[in-house]
Amino acid sequence: MASQHINFDTIPASTRKPGHYYEFNTRLAVRTLPGNPQRVLVIGQRLASGSQPALQAVDVFSDAQAAQLFGQGSQAHLMARAAITANPYLQLTVVAVDDNPASNPAIGKFDMGGVAENAGVFSMWIGAQRIDVPVAIGDTGQMVAKALQNAITRQADLPVTAKVENSFLMLTARNKGAAGNDIKLRYATNAKGINLGADRSLYGGTLAPDLRPALAAVAAAGHQIIASPLAEVEALQQLRQHLEFVSGPMEQRGAIATAGWPGSLATGTALMAQINSGRISMAWHRGSFALPCEIAAGYAAVAASEEDPARPLNTLEIKGLDVPPLADQTMRTEQENALYNGLTPLEVGPGGRVQIVRAVSSYTRNAQGVEDEALLDLTTIRTLDYVRRACRQRTTSASPRQAVRTHAGQGAQRNPGCAVQAGGAGNPGSRRCQQGWRAGGARPAERGLAVRAHSGGCGEWPACDCRPHRPAAVATVITPSRHCAAMAC
Repeated sequence: MASQHINFDTIPASTRKPGHYYEFNTRLAVRTLPGNPQRVLVIGQRLASGSQPALQAVDVFSDAQAAQLFGQGSQAHLMARAAITANPYLQLTVVAVDDNPASNPAIGKFDMGGVAENAGVFSMWIGAQRIDVPVAIGDTGQMVAKALQNAITRQADLPVTAKVENSFLMLTARNKGAAGNDIKLRYATNAKGINLGADRSLYGGTLAPDLRPALAAVAAAGHQIIASPLAEVEALQQLRQHLEFVSGPMEQRGAIATAGWPGSLATGTALMAQINSGRISMAWHRGSFALPCEIAAGYAAVAASEEDPARPLNTLEIKGLDVPPLADQTMRTEQENALYNGLTPLEVGPGGRVQIVRAVSSYTRNAQGVEDEALLDLTTIRTLDYVRRACRQRTTSASPRQAVRTHAGQGAQRNPGCAVQAGGAGNPGSRRCQQGWRAGGARPAERGLAVRAHSGGCGEWPACDCRPHRPAAVATVITPSRHCAAMAC
């Protein structure tokens, strides 16, 4: 026989045969807040030598695995390595994209001539990675170039390939596209007589892969942080569109994205002004020889290490990033300018540790073009995402299939601050709610109070309980009949 006070999900209410029937109901089993594990998604270009097809996401747990899946020295491999270095316990997923078939690779060259007058060492940095070769007395520039070629070939995780033409050491980015133009070159030698003219970075890379197919392939996966392989307007706008879709009120899979910028302050702030998103944050590490994609991956991994969404990332170290020359390290006034313009500055702390000054989003102005600090800190949007998730977990667990009844009978006063819209004048719950509002004078929302629904003494309808709350966003919960969400706003 059905009970008017208890609802059963699996025991038919129409059964008439006597017996003992047991049903388990776990709706109120969980009363604590949910955990907040952070999963990072890295998007990067692959090589043909990789075993993982493009646009198929895969979990990555080590540097060696990333090299095998995406090809040694590929952008996806370097990003995965940077993320794992910054946070070895990271939950990392990588989705690779192919090079744009219409793009060209970036190239660079060293013009090496002369004859070594003494023995020494020739050192070359490709990005943040160093190559050393010995130099003997009498070695020609072409011999040193050949030694460098062999060393680069042996170190297969470099982002370039090398060959020698006459006395020129020719370098070519492994992945095609404009991202190769960010590979910086420098050298040092104590072998006198070796004449060297060098480009300071690769050049000639054109176009970039379209990120939209990769983002579409993982739209339903629910990653919390996405590391962008590119720091350019078109790619970041594609990422912004994706974040607004998955984080919206219908999909409700909140996520943020990170990017990296080793260039000038003026260029970085101008780029952020064109993005203006509360869900995108770009780390500024001026003078770094690390690739922008490596900075983005390391920044994302460190952000994922903090599961408390409201806790700032100030002073957290991004392990694996290089220390830039002293002349390029940022001053306080420059950091202030960056923070006011949606750019997250990094600084060199004690012990040569590269750490976050303050993690801010790129959102600086509202739709009217007026300065707006609502989403200044990255913690703000992360906290809002977590609150929504906690509310969804509690309400869907307590009332997964109950019919929601919202009656607005005669004489009922609706209050936008109350979670329960009570019934008509003949309903005791309605009268009690109305009396509570009148007794308090101003409506709860006007007095800065949140309204919580509970199941005490109202029969089928819950009563209203108004309690003070912090002046943050007030979540409105509609409580089903006979089942209270017991959800404090």
